[in-house]
Amino acid sequence: MRLVLAWLLLAMTPAALASAEGNYRLGSGDRIQIQVYGEEDLSIDGIRVGESGTISYPYLGTVRLAGRTVKEVENQILQGLKGDYLVNPSVSVSVIEYRPFFINGEVRRPGSYPFQPGLTVRQAIAIAGGLTERASSRGLRLVRADNGGERSLKVEMAFEVLPGDSIFIEDSFF
Repeated sequence: MRLVLAWLLLAMTPAALASAEGNYRLGSGDRIQIQVYGEEDLSIDGIRVGESGTISYPYLGTVRLAGRTVKEVENQILQGLKGDYLVNPSVSVSVIEYRPFFINGEVRRPGSYPFQPGLTVRQAIAIAGGLTERASSRGLRLVRADNGGERSLKVEMAFEVLPGDSIFIEDSFF
């Protein structure tokens, strides 16, 4: 498993990671880093987004992050600090740990695993030790959070997995 995870990390170029992070919407369980240049009291390393989708941030109080991109959060914090507190703040936000994805059913090691940008169903299966003898390579389902609810999708091996997704591998009949 470590070899597969190492390969996934190496396969992601810095440009691909930046692109994936740019479109990525934060959610409960993500760990982020907030840096405010020249302001150590306002820089936070490794704060986890709570179940409510918020964090507690100095001077601003409760800040809602769930459903927002990293750039939107940077702008939100910048606007909150600008003016009364700082004249021209420089804010940088990055994801340091994504929430996990889950894989169940006919895989050798079902469970939750750390997410990496660019992950596909095929790679998720490899991380979980591969398919069992009883697995159906066509019976692949993915459940994804969607606007406060969930939707279930029939997927192929090349389908992109997102943080928080649950993959279910059905068993074959024969």
